[in-house]
Parts: sequence; C-alpha cells; structure tokens
Amino acid sequence: MTFPEFVGVVMVDEVEVIYCDSSIGGAEPKQDWMRKLIKDDPEHMDWYSNECHTSHNTFKTTTEILMQSFNQTGGVHIYQRMFGCEWDDETAEVKGYDQYGYDGEDFIEFDLKTETWIAPTPQAVITKTQVDNDRAGLSYIKNYLTQVCPEWLKKYVNYGRSSLLRTALPSVSLLQKTPSSPVSCHATGFYPDRAMMFWRKDGEELHEDVDRGEILPNHDGTFQMSVDLKSPAPGDWERYECVFQLSGVKQDIIKRLDKAGIRTNRGQAGITALHISFKVIRAASALFLFASCFTGVFIWRRRKGGQL
Repeated sequence: MTFPEFVGVVMVDEVEVIYCDSSIGGAEPKQDWMRKLIKDDPEHMDWYSNECHTSHNTFKTTTEILMQSFNQTGGVHIYQRMFGCEWDDETAEVKGYDQYGYDGEDFIEFDLKTETWIAPTPQAVITKTQVDNDRAGLSYIKNYLTQVCPEWLKKYVNYGRSSLLRTALPSVSLLQKTPSSPVSCHATGFYPDRAMMFWRKDGEELHEDVDRGEILPNHDGTFQMSVDLKSPAPGDWERYECVFQLSGVKQDIIKRLDKAGIRTNRGQAGITALHISFKVIRAASALFLFASCFTGVFIWRRRKGGQL
C-alpha cells in the first residue's frame, strides 16, 4: 500500500471531521453533522480543498529546501504542520497555536503573545528571520488563530452538538500482572477526553510512586487512560483508592484498592495483560494537521489531526 505524498486532517475535540490527501485531490467530510454543514455552506469545503492543494505544493518545496539545509540527499523525511485553537465556552478564553516539525523534531513555532516565531534549531533561524519580517503574514496568522478559528469552532460545535457535547462515563478496572507489579487503574469508554485520574492514600492525592499514562483513543470514538501505583505494602491496601474525574460530571468515580477486585493474568486463561502500542497526536477543540513525506532525493511521498 502506497502512502499519499500529502495528508491533511481536521479534528474537533479529537474527532476527525475532514480528511484530504494528495491521491483524492480534495477534502471530504467524515461526520454526518459536517456533511450537513457543508450542504448548508458549500464554500466551507471549497476552502479546505483549496488549502489542501496549496499546502501540498508548499510542503513539497519546503521539504526539498530542508533536506538541503540538513545536508540530506536521500531517505524518507517528514514535514508537518499543526495549528488550531482552543475556546472555553465558559470564560470565552481563546488560545491559538501554529507549529511545524521536521523528521519528528520541533522545527519552528509561532508565539501568539509576542507575534514572533521561535526557532529551536540552527536550521530554523533563517526561516525565523524571513517570517518575522513578514508583517502581513504575522497579522494573517494572528487573525486566523484568534478570530477565524474560534468562530469556525463555535459553528462546528453548534452543528455537532449531539455528538461533540455528549458525556460517556467509563468502566474502571484494577489490573496487576504479578503480586510485585504495579497496580494499574484503567478507565475506558469515557467521552470527552477532558478527564483526570489519580491515586489517593488516606484521602490525599499521591504524587510519588505513581505513573500517569496518556489519554488514548478507542476505536469507537471514546477514550481510555491508566495510572499505575507502585505495589503497596500488603497491610496498606485499604488506604488506597483510584479516583476518576470527567469534565462536566460532578460525581467522581472511585475504585478502592481491593485484592478481590483486581483483574490479573495469574492462572486465569481468560484474562490477558493490556498492551498499548500506538502513538497519539493530541489536540484540544479545533486542530488542523498537514503532513508530507519524501523518500529518495526529490521524490515526494508522505503526521493530530487538525488543519494543514
């Protein structure tokens, strides 16, 4: 299977709503409510299709330049952009971000407060100088991140309210591989992804001897997360409890540490250890992501889902 040279994804609260790549030649909606929005406002999809086409060409040229800057003559190289915004419907606070990466490392990032670009690598300094001097470009980015993106986000939430604003509580389980292994508190099936989970001892939150995992997506659009607790002394188990909190839900889900309630694969053929082996690009609210990949010298081939 050949991976497209260019891929773009639009995400709203971790939900993919628009997709495009260089092989299909345009953008397409991925949710029913987005299809309804496009039907009501066809020019909205035209904007995304045009952005995909333009970004494809721009990314190809930029990647070729970066290969020269990094003294690369071959191999596979990935150039990516992630930009979007967050909007707090209670405080009306808006946050925006625009970040570029190359071969898995940060390349350059826009600082919305200072309206300048941050260059973490020597190869990005020339680019920073050029874009910092483009006052019209800086003004455009600021307007997009603080005005256009939030307005679109509000529109998306309005159309997708029934799915985006739903609440789903998780099932919470305690898992342990061996008697000396950490006890993992695992929550799965919750939505949205704005959640917290932690261990308490005698009613106080623990910050040591715990390992917090990332929030990861499930195949059905819900999420999962785990927090490991270093195996406590046998006589102290009753002093521990796992607490799960979901945004918008007042009541916590509490799972007390009890040996009888732990799922383990010791001597039980029907229960196996849980392994998570995929990586996630996370975004809050509205995210636009573009990625492109080159293989060879100038052969254009092919990374959190928002806009390109």
